[in-house]
Amino acid sequence: MKRFLSFFCALLMLFSPALSEETRLEPLEPVPDYVRWLLETASGEVGYREEEHGWSKYGDWAGDPYAQWCAEFLCWCVDQVDQRHGTSLLGRVFPLYSGQNTGRSWFIRAGRFIVRTGQIDGWGYEWLKGHDAYIRTGDYVPQPGDYVFFTWTSGVDTDHVALVEYCSLDEKGHTMIHVIEGNNPVGVARNVYSLYDSQILGYGTVHDLADVTMRFGNSGEKVRQLQNALSFLGYLEDKYITGEFGNATTAALRAFQRDHGLKTNAVANQATQQLLQREVDLKIDRDPNTWIAVDEEEE
Repeated sequence: MKRFLSFFCALLMLFSPALSEETRLEPLEPVPDYVRWLLETASGEVGYREEEHGWSKYGDWAGDPYAQWCAEFLCWCVDQVDQRHGTSLLGRVFPLYSGQNTGRSWFIRAGRFIVRTGQIDGWGYEWLKGHDAYIRTGDYVPQPGDYVFFTWTSGVDTDHVALVEYCSLDEKGHTMIHVIEGNNPVGVARNVYSLYDSQILGYGTVHDLADVTMRFGNSGEKVRQLQNALSFLGYLEDKYITGEFGNATTAALRAFQRDHGLKTNAVANQATQQLLQREVDLKIDRDPNTWIAVDEEEE
């Protein structure tokens, strides 16, 4: 009997996944080819170590060979993809930067930053597209190719950045973020962080997956989208579609809010943006120029 039990246990260990084995999560969004190329490039650098006095080839490429080089490493990898595959990612899909908060600010202007706690300083609360609730910690699971921005001081300034490779569930069901990062602490390495790590400030995302509250003084792609909608509905002249939330946008937004029974505070919050989008969709549906002709034989 003991021999049988021993044999049975051996079979279980041989053919069953270990209890401690992670469960890799499938991406929720399409993974573009350029992200696969970027991850391949970054993966190929794992094991690189900086030289004497902190010299790195990534810092040297960026113009400061002795700089802290986590951002420079990612920029270098993107540049390698551009050179090898003829893409134009650097400065368009991913930022070219080396400053402390420059990368995060670039993603905010591009309309592709998701803050971990749900509120972007100077803007307002965020919500995932298709959701009514504001983002809470853990709502967004980062996707391959996203940038993760960290603070080591529990402040608002970014101290580190890493590239998301994939996410997984550990043996306790906790979501873990697997990254490739430079300057860790003197080389390129893989690392794993909890989705709920308080040092994570937020994510620069590959896809546009969230919307954010906007107000006077904000600027970037999200403001441009707001202005396009206001212009389409006749509230804003095209010449004011600049990506800058100024006086003209303030007046146009107040007029829209007044006409639709909303609080006229010129703040493009969730309720205002969702109603604005519904009005845009309704106008498109009513415009014969947008209708698609169907052959009677296809009906």
